[in-house]
Amino acid sequence: MSDRELVVLGTASQTPTRSRNQNGYLLRWDSEGLLFDPGEGTQRQMLSAGVRASGITWICLTHFHGDHCLGLPGVLQRLSLDRIPHVVNVCYPAESGATFRRLRHAALFHEVTPLRERPVGDGTIAEAPPFRLEARRLSHSVPAVGYRLAEPDGRRMLPARLASLGITGPDIGRLQQQGWLPAQGRRITLEEVSEPRRGQRFAFIMDTRLCDAAFALAEGADMLVCESTFLQDDAPLAAEYGHLTAAGAARIAAESQVRLLVLTHFSQRYAGSDSQRFADQAAAVFSGQLIVAHDLSRIPVPHRQ
Repeated sequence: MSDRELVVLGTASQTPTRSRNQNGYLLRWDSEGLLFDPGEGTQRQMLSAGVRASGITWICLTHFHGDHCLGLPGVLQRLSLDRIPHVVNVCYPAESGATFRRLRHAALFHEVTPLRERPVGDGTIAEAPPFRLEARRLSHSVPAVGYRLAEPDGRRMLPARLASLGITGPDIGRLQQQGWLPAQGRRITLEEVSEPRRGQRFAFIMDTRLCDAAFALAEGADMLVCESTFLQDDAPLAAEYGHLTAAGAARIAAESQVRLLVLTHFSQRYAGSDSQRFADQAAAVFSGQLIVAHDLSRIPVPHRQ
């Protein structure tokens, strides 16, 4: 199992269908677990997917339409029921703090798990060794944000070069830590035995029209999870209600040089058999790797190039 993968808990939009639960996406990133947009039924989908509440360290809400947040009260209560001791960060659009607090206290329970509220707008939310988490405001009918996770760039060691210089074992770690090492009568630098390694990037974009922020979030992403509520025949509805079509999501991916595009958030007006139409319309615009998400699927973050 990959240490970095997306677990899809739900792919429907406004209402669930027989084959699709409402939204819910867990990004497993090493020891971190980021739960995005827990819609109605998320707790049960977590059980079906084998996802434990103890693995959640972040909850990231894009906005407070019901299909993106009505599962939140149950998830918060489950964290305390399981007596999760670590801090869980909860991000949401800064303008919607009152709505978040109503959901947080929607039922009576003994709150055990410490929550750290992080109202967000445009900018960096947190920067720690595993990643930098950012948010940008999107264009929807209510306050909404998208999220971008970026791993710091690093360096990849070159085994053949290390071997040629006789650098082995613990000396490799010392070289990585201090940036140089005395060897063969001279000072060997880290740059001589390594090459730049670009950090992995992930973007999460839900309800929005095409806007500059969506392209900025997706820029260079290894994986972009993007709403594609409508097919092209219904593009006027997408514009009216602040959503994307499959082709619109593909345009963001293509112009932002995304490696893997994951389409999700499908209107209930479409049948499960329409998945191929979403794929075909996106593929006409985006030539990269493309996946139409299905409930309970697990999608690895692409390996570094």
